[in-house]
Order: sequence, then structure tokens, then C-alpha cells
Amino acid sequence: MVLTWVDLALAACALPLVFKLITRRSTPPPPPGPRRLPLLGNILDMPSEKEWIKFSEWGQTYGDISSVSVFGQQMTIINSAQVAMDILDKKSSIYSDRPVVPMGGELVGWKNTLALTPYGERFRNYRRLAHSVFGSRSSMAGFEPLEETETHRFLKRLVSTPDGLQDHIRKAAGAIILRISHGYQVQEGADPFVTLADIATEQFSLSSSPGGFLVNLIPPLRHLPSWFPGADFQKTAKAWAETLCQMVEQPFQFVKQEIAAGSAEKSLVSILLDGKTLSPNEEFDVKWLSASLYSGGADTTVAAIYAFFKAMVLYPDVQKKAQQEIDAVVGNDRLPGFSDKHQLPYITALALEVLRWHSVAPTGVPHRVTEDDVHEGWFLPKGSLVITNIWKMAHDPRVYSNPMVFEPDRFIAKDGKKPELDPRDLAFGFGRRICPGRDLADASIFITCVMTLAVFNISKHPDGGEINMEQTTGTISHPSTFKCLVQPRSKKALEIIQGDVRLDACTVA
Repeated sequence: MVLTWVDLALAACALPLVFKLITRRSTPPPPPGPRRLPLLGNILDMPSEKEWIKFSEWGQTYGDISSVSVFGQQMTIINSAQVAMDILDKKSSIYSDRPVVPMGGELVGWKNTLALTPYGERFRNYRRLAHSVFGSRSSMAGFEPLEETETHRFLKRLVSTPDGLQDHIRKAAGAIILRISHGYQVQEGADPFVTLADIATEQFSLSSSPGGFLVNLIPPLRHLPSWFPGADFQKTAKAWAETLCQMVEQPFQFVKQEIAAGSAEKSLVSILLDGKTLSPNEEFDVKWLSASLYSGGADTTVAAIYAFFKAMVLYPDVQKKAQQEIDAVVGNDRLPGFSDKHQLPYITALALEVLRWHSVAPTGVPHRVTEDDVHEGWFLPKGSLVITNIWKMAHDPRVYSNPMVFEPDRFIAKDGKKPELDPRDLAFGFGRRICPGRDLADASIFITCVMTLAVFNISKHPDGGEINMEQTTGTISHPSTFKCLVQPRSKKALEIIQGDVRLDACTVA
């Protein structure tokens, strides 16, 4: 048989098709999930709010690892803490990138923050700079006097205007992180920087969630002009980008002015700027890292502490047991502090339970796969997204007994029973994307819980109505609003609250 040029040409054309068919057969399937429609995939299955609920249902149906596809973009949903650790911790070298988030990342501009910046040199530099402040126990201990001081101020505000609970929590959280990041002391009353962080982080939460805007599911829509029908999101993005710009620039310029005047308080920004000549890129990194810490700490901690107050209303027996421990260890003549922590196992466990019971970041921020991977027989292709359902992991009955119940004792070893999984292994993310401020957040929750319970009783408001465990939609999720009574435990407690606030400053190494 003699082959002609035509035969060879036809064979050359057929080879890629044959190779594709062979490769397709040899490639493992994606994780199971809802049936995919041609072209559309699972876009009709995607929830528009509280994604963690639907993702949990898929976990019940398809297992701990499931997947969906939207216009060819595969998304893998993980509903198990162990699976998340096996993939994102143990194989972090290929699971540490971030996806392009069209609304929040590209159009609004949050892609420059630590949470959404791609895995690469800038991300590693952010982490290195953050480690210089948060990277050791000694540096963390330097923040403890500041945390105690600002929490005491929180108690004063709360006794003065108990109906302003949410505002007081925001001010206290903002005061702590702004002192550390920018050396800025918040004003009494409405503070411009705290207000900016409040507005901007709410916008981040809405603009970065998978179902918040259709453009996040159909990225090409971001190219539509604002006048095009259905493209109102462009106007929203422009307004939110301006808010973000103000949140980043204004505190940074404050520090530069303080340095020029010779009056800058020691902070992350002042340490990295003062006496140094930085390139534009280096200054950019300092500015956006400090904004990342300021915005992240000013909102996530707020959600956790608000959840603490809700839990105390719903579980008065837990509150009573915690107060008995404080009274036995600390007494009634002073406020407790970090030096008492090693003698307060129940309060320590209570702070852990706050993290577990209310998931501040219910689905985290998606990871992006940078290389093809096969996990337990399932194919996770390069460019696909991995979403961790942290809410489900924290309420998994296989890991936590009676997971919907607020029960600090689950973290205390007794009668030969081991403590249940530490929720800090879940709440702050996984792998190389774990939150660098996790120790600071952990400390903030503990000191707020112990100081508050030492001097206040928290109870249901007579006009508060029914209180539930609902939480808001978004990347950062807050407990649903509720009313409660916050009253001094005694005349002596009131005297302690109204006493002088210690004026110790933090020591940043």
C-alpha cells in the first residue's frame, strides 16, 4: 500500500482528535454534583444568598467533595475539614492562588488586598511584612496592653449607652487594629476611619461572594458599559471603588503626615516607612497590606464578638458558669486580663466556641488550582476553583457533638474524653492562605469575652422578640440583629468599669 500526501494530511488532521479521545478516557472524572446542562452547566443551581446552606445540601447528596460548573468554570466544594486539610494544607504549593473576582476584585479593586491578591511575589511580600508584626509570640504579647485598654474603653461606652452595642463593638475592633496598623487613636463618637472600614468591608463582602453579582458567575459581563441594560453593577462598582480608595489612602496619608511632623506612634506603617526610601512598588505593598489588616480586622472580629453577645442571651447557663470561673480566679476587685488566661480554661473554651458556633467567613475565599490534580480519584483541573464550606465543617455532627448548640465544654478534656477539633484550624482558612492576623483575632475575642462577663450580665430584652441563629449573606457574615439587655452585675462592677483606663501602648517589635 502506497501512502499519498492526501493520506498523510488526513492522518495528521485526525491525530489530535484521537489523542483528545484517548486523553478524555484516561482523565478521571470531576467530583460528583448536580447534573450539568449543555453550555450553561450549573448556573441555574447556584444560590444567590447563603451559599453555605445549598453547599451543605450538596454535601449530603454527593459526599464531602462535590463540584459544579458554570460556563466551563469548574468549582469544587469541600464540606469536610479533613478533606480541606488534605488538599489545601498538604498540597498548598498548587492550591494557594486566588481566582479573578470580576466585581469585587477587578471592578472595585480589592484584588490589591492580601485576601484577593494572586499567589506570587507580591503575596509573599505581604506575608513577609505581616510576619514582621504578627509572626512571634513576643510580638503578639506586645499588643496585650493595648487590647486590654481598648476593651476597657468598650465597657465604658457600653455602660453609658447599652443600646449602642453594635456601634461599640465596631469602635473597639477598629481602635485596636488601627493602633496596630497605622498608630491611629480613634475619636469618641463617630470616627471617620472606623466608618470607612465599616462601609468598605460590607461592600467587599457583597461584591466578592459567589452569588452576590451575576458578573461573578459570568466574568465576560464585566466588559459591558454602564448604560447597557442590566449593567447597573458598573455604577455600583465605580462608587464602591471610590470608597475603597478612601479607606486605603486616608489612614496611610495620616501616618506619612505624622512621620513628617515627628509625632508618629509606632505601628506597622511607621516602622516600614520611617527613615526609609521606598520604591513606588514597595510603598504600594505597605499601603495595601496595612489596609488589608485594617479592613479585615475591623469587620471579622466585629462579627465574632456580636455572636458572643447573642450566644450569652440564648445560653444563660453558659454565661453563669463562665462568671463563676472568673469570680473564683480573679475575684471582684479588678478586671481580668491576659495574665489570667492560663487559669481560665472555661472562658478560653468559650472563646473557641464563639469561633465555631458562628462562622464569620462561611465559605472563605476560593482557592484557585495552578496545576492539574487528582484527589481520591477525582480530577481538579488547572484553573478550577476550590470553595471551603467552613460553616458546614464547623457544624459537622461527625466532628462536633450537637453542633448547633453553644457548648464550650466540648473543648475541655475530661473523664478520658479528648477535646473536639479546635475551630481555629477551620475559621482562619487553610494552607498558605491562612489569615496572618489569626492570633490577634483570637486574643481580641478572648479579652472581650472575659472582661465583659466579669462586670456585665447579658440577658434577653423584653422587647427583643424571638432570637434565632440566622446570619447575613456575604463573604464576611454577621449574626442577624437582635436586642439584649447589658447591665452591670453589681455596684462594685460599675465602679470597676468607670475606673481609670490604663494608658499602656502596644510594643511593636
